[in-house]
Amino acid sequence: MTNTLHNCLTPHPLHADAVRILPLGGLGEIGLNMMVIEAAGALLIIDCGLMFPESYMLGIDLVIPDISAIATRREAIAGIVLTHGHEDHIGAIPFLVEALGCPPIYGSPLTMGLLANKLEEHHLRSKVDCCSVKVREATDIGPFEVEFFRAAHSIVDGCGLAIRTSAGLIVHTGDFKLDPTPVDNQPTDLGRLAAYGEEGVLLLFSDSTNVENTGQTLSERTVGEAFDELLPRCTGKILVATFSSNIHRIQQVINAAALADRKVMISGRSMLSNIAIARQLGYLHVPDDMLVDLRQMRDLPPRRILILTTGSQGEPLSSLARIAMDDHKQISLDPGDTVILSSKFIPGNERAITHLINHLYRRGAEVHYETTSEIHVSGHASQNELKTVLNLVKPQYFVPVHGEYRHLVKHAQLARAMGWSADRAIVISNGTPLVLSPNGHHMEPQVETGRVFIDGKGVGDVGEMELRDRRHLANHGLVIVFLALNQGSGAIISGPEIITRGFVPEGESQALLNEARLLVCQMLAEHSREAMADWEELRVEVRKTLRRLFNKTMDRRPLILPIIMEL
Repeated sequence: MTNTLHNCLTPHPLHADAVRILPLGGLGEIGLNMMVIEAAGALLIIDCGLMFPESYMLGIDLVIPDISAIATRREAIAGIVLTHGHEDHIGAIPFLVEALGCPPIYGSPLTMGLLANKLEEHHLRSKVDCCSVKVREATDIGPFEVEFFRAAHSIVDGCGLAIRTSAGLIVHTGDFKLDPTPVDNQPTDLGRLAAYGEEGVLLLFSDSTNVENTGQTLSERTVGEAFDELLPRCTGKILVATFSSNIHRIQQVINAAALADRKVMISGRSMLSNIAIARQLGYLHVPDDMLVDLRQMRDLPPRRILILTTGSQGEPLSSLARIAMDDHKQISLDPGDTVILSSKFIPGNERAITHLINHLYRRGAEVHYETTSEIHVSGHASQNELKTVLNLVKPQYFVPVHGEYRHLVKHAQLARAMGWSADRAIVISNGTPLVLSPNGHHMEPQVETGRVFIDGKGVGDVGEMELRDRRHLANHGLVIVFLALNQGSGAIISGPEIITRGFVPEGESQALLNEARLLVCQMLAEHSREAMADWEELRVEVRKTLRRLFNKTMDRRPLILPIIMEL
């Protein structure tokens, strides 16, 4: 666990008419969204998401927020409210819900359906009360009155939140855009946003992800039009890779496949699961005769097949990656086939995606992706839409959320250009408590926050030190020094024997390793018997001696592991 917390969320008691805001993740980064609101002695958590590891997090599977700041206040948590079902908003719940005391969780039907599936996988479904809510209907959660309102996004059933507290009304947009023609005909509820503005809003949280984009984000329907135009031109099999949670995109792919007289086969566990949930809840409409399995697919000519799969981000174990490497047992690519990557290149994944695209071309496929075809649009609002929301809601205070730090700053600058003063358009970071009341606002001392790394079945057992060692191993290799000393005299009985991995080629490093052995022996000769008895000090000296040698002769810094035995 990184940055173990020493502070909690209650440095000072709150006034009855005040509210405290504490972001635990999602401000200054893409993902890891988690916000805590405190009022009347109770805590309400907005979202509980994860982040996929950055390139330097070697071996890490997932990253989740550090909740130490509220860990001692489990009994005060009234509930968790979820804006939508993307991993960066719900993915951390299976790992944190027990530590939070298993509070009730509220969200829209699809969001709760996706969450229930995750809880089932972690054997937690019976421990958590999952409450499906309706938009525009107020729900009492402890002292908070929460109303969900429709927010169009790249996933079905996205919502924003109107939270009534003793200090005033707080509006949270969730992830959104003002799509005038959404696939499900459920646009962002501008009527409710305007009504909140007339009621009077103390604080607005608004999505900042696309604040650098001028104008307005294109409608999701433009992607469907691109599919309708592209699919009839394809002669071989078609593989479409997209996020399994993007039900609107999946619906449009299936509609375009029907128009092109193609049957659809679904590949990938998460794709199968999410499509089943969406169909069961009535959010995805697919005639049964449109879907085929592997056996049926083999009986069809390539021109009548469309395969819907995961792996648009180049994930190494995904279905598409295995197909690209010709390592899939049931599906292969032939010259003349077409692959469509219908998603954004998420920052950090560019190298993996370009590697995937190159392998797809090696198989003889034609590949369409974000920079070559109009087969993806964002689910986040651009500048004109962000301005519209600010003008409708007219908040007393505005805090940008959901984005890297530059996005938050630019969103605050946008608000200031529209008339909000610097002390009303406030940029805060993870761990910055902000206290608001009708009479004013102030910042409290920073609460330490951090990231918890998940590696396999381990949660929080790998920290910055372990990651540093992994980076050393990856960049400069490993040097192991075996040394056996006499228990009484401290004399060398065996060694030093030096073994390297990923440092220098065997057979070409004998002179260097001989010099290393000699230097270790000289260092030992210079130390007293008392120093020899302190093994930890001896290990430090061995590392220092070899580190100086390798840095001077090769400008490399391998991980040096002394193993000392006493005989």
